[in-house]
Amino acid sequence: MAEVVGVRFKNVGKVYYFDPDGNSLKKGDQVIVETARGVECGEVAMENRTVGDEEIVQPLKKLIRSATQEDLRRVEENRKKEKNAFQVCLRKIASHKLDMKLVDVEYTFDNSKILFYFTADGRVDFRELVKDLASVFRTRIELRQIGVRDEAKMLGGLGVCGRPFCCSTFLGGFQPVSIKMAKEQGLSLNPVKISGICGRLMCCLKYEQDAYSEMLRFVPAPNSVVMTPQGRGVVTEQNLLSGIVQVRLDNAADAAVHPYRYTDVKVIRSAKGTSAKTENSGAAKTEDE
Repeated sequence: MAEVVGVRFKNVGKVYYFDPDGNSLKKGDQVIVETARGVECGEVAMENRTVGDEEIVQPLKKLIRSATQEDLRRVEENRKKEKNAFQVCLRKIASHKLDMKLVDVEYTFDNSKILFYFTADGRVDFRELVKDLASVFRTRIELRQIGVRDEAKMLGGLGVCGRPFCCSTFLGGFQPVSIKMAKEQGLSLNPVKISGICGRLMCCLKYEQDAYSEMLRFVPAPNSVVMTPQGRGVVTEQNLLSGIVQVRLDNAADAAVHPYRYTDVKVIRSAKGTSAKTENSGAAKTEDE
């Protein structure tokens, strides 16, 4: 067990553990710490607490100090420098005729390095660009290619729901999202409807997936043969959130469907591996016999 404090370096980013070194910190405090990139200024996102050794990435580095007014002034100066560096880099990219899109620029707190984030469709040979930028800024230059989801997180914006992007407001990291989730949730597989502004599947597909996966274990799937209080029938539709299934009864003259709670029906034959056509032909054959 060890006492740690959680520090975040971006508005919505991953929280890293540091040794508070005897300091009692509150959420929102600005602190100076040493990271793999050098000395950085971050914000306390998690107050002092004790965690297990298995949760800590060793070595656990100590807090250098709480940020002073001078430190905060330097942070503001770096923000102004970043805007200038962004414009300089844009001009250099154009002069080198590189097929890349500059997204963001970040100065480390101690000005020992400048990071340029960009997107591109493929690999980009930016070696000459790095040399050019180093001759201008006289410090270490790092160009980092990022994905479109990271770009959306950095730039922010409004999603199709009308709210600010989840990734830029509260998601600390990206979770895997698959087309299977959209299928299980009964959503349209139209890419336009299930994709975010970044062009990838919407992160919110992950939010309710556990609930859908749990209900799929109990709610009969379409084309399942079930026994209801009114007799045998075939499930034509399922609503996982309400737990209601629509069943077409074999003895229904008008072929009307009736709603039932999934707890009120018993599965005779699952729809797994069986098409609707097979089920219907099977039922018809039984009636003829």
